[in-house]
Amino acid sequence: MNSSEGKTDTGLSCEFQENLNLLRETYFFTGFPLEALKVFAYLCKREVFKEGEYLFSTGDDDGQAFFVISGKTRLYFGNDDQEYAVRDYDEGAFLGGLSLIGQMRRLFSLQAVTETTCLILTREKFTRAMEQFQDQVPRIFKTLIDRILQWEERFLADFDTGCEACRKKVGVSII
Repeated sequence: MNSSEGKTDTGLSCEFQENLNLLRETYFFTGFPLEALKVFAYLCKREVFKEGEYLFSTGDDDGQAFFVISGKTRLYFGNDDQEYAVRDYDEGAFLGGLSLIGQMRRLFSLQAVTETTCLILTREKFTRAMEQFQDQVPRIFKTLIDRILQWEERFLADFDTGCEACRKKVGVSII
């Protein structure tokens, strides 16, 4: 083995370990056994998005979840005629977990505001891996249920009871 092969092996090993650590910090993967996390870490890929590049667009069903390793992204809502900035996501954001569970067209577009590096897991790879860890499916559902409940609790904390349009939008946790 020459020295460049050793560096490559070490580089891959370090990237795998970094991927594993990132997944451990992500709410979606909290509670997974180490063996499952190792499989997911191995199946993830890293991708760099240039400033202005879209990670996904409204209407896409790309089946991908993104962990923002570095950079800044902006979420947009709208159509070809008019887009509205919704919010920014920075390092540490995990986006698209629901798309791993099943087909889901994007209601928003996500654009890199700065050069952005993401850890990406596809639905196809996630589904294949989950076949080995079927006992973890209830844990995934619990995580998603908890996340929806937390979102609605935050919304209700700022809820304006005098806003009729707002009242019509609460209750997502009863779906």
